[in-house]
Amino acid sequence: MNNQTKVVLPVKFWEEAENKEHLKQLVLNYMRKNYPTYQVKGIKNGFAVCEFSR
Repeated sequence: MNNQTKVVLPVKFWEEAENKEHLKQLVLNYMRKNYPTYQVKGIKNGFAVCEFSR
């Protein structure tokens, strides 16, 4: 069963990112390290929209 959740992302990512692709890499690296079972589906309003299996 897949569930959807949102993870608040650090504001510093938007300050550090040079462009949209760099932002994506910062978010994916953060999520892999801190939420290894979550699959990022998108980024919206400062949140990573994710799915995870229970």
